[in-house]
Amino acid sequence: MAYTDHIRRLLSYTRKAVDDYEMIKDNDKIAVGVSGGKDSLALLCALAALRRFYPKKFELLAIYLDPGFDEAGFADKEYCDAQRQKIKDICAELDVPLYIGETHIAQIIFNVRKEKNPCSLCARMRRGALHEAAKSQGFDKLALGHHFDDAVETFMMNLFNEGRIGCFSPVTYLDRRDITVIRPLIYAPEKDIRYFANKAELPVTESPCPADNDSERSRMKEILRDFGKEYKGLKYRIFGAMQRGNVDGFKEVESMPVSSDDT
Repeated sequence: MAYTDHIRRLLSYTRKAVDDYEMIKDNDKIAVGVSGGKDSLALLCALAALRRFYPKKFELLAIYLDPGFDEAGFADKEYCDAQRQKIKDICAELDVPLYIGETHIAQIIFNVRKEKNPCSLCARMRRGALHEAAKSQGFDKLALGHHFDDAVETFMMNLFNEGRIGCFSPVTYLDRRDITVIRPLIYAPEKDIRYFANKAELPVTESPCPADNDSERSRMKEILRDFGKEYKGLKYRIFGAMQRGNVDGFKEVESMPVSSDDT
């Protein structure tokens, strides 16, 4: 995997977000939630690269929590084993230790509770399991792969569906868990992450989740894509409004990386 040949742009997004929001302090122990998707793998690559030269030294740990899609009947064991092996291989290549945990999240959501709108509960359960896993390994920071598009979509979903102004935060301290959640990819557009994942030939695996392509987020992606055809740079203006409004910890910065086709 020649990820070092293509990571410069992604690394610039990551470095700026880390600096702007003071996400990393000296001797931090940072766990990275890794699912096998492009976002979490790209984040792992970016932090592993940043670790080599960032003035504040930090330790990394990758955490993979098996959702149990084979147990729930949505994937065969061979597929899940292959996904797990791919994550082991990339962590070995990046020299990042890997913690693997087992969960029954898919079984609980789809077969026990039979959730019609499973995404919100699934996200909460995964986050809780990640927090617990990180703390169990002695890590007090957790890095998640939410990117620029995720932030805009979440803001708009809250506005459309709940009539409120809100988003996840770039940095969140959870006092109940005594853990800090950071999102170093908040400046990185999804298309740039996809470009990096393709060029670097990351071992991305498709999620077997039955709700993966039928969610509120996928519908919001379509809405923003349609409006973006007429209003060029729409997502950047929404993101800028979030910054100027200090929505949930977002703040104005001197400059903001912008992809060439979104100006």
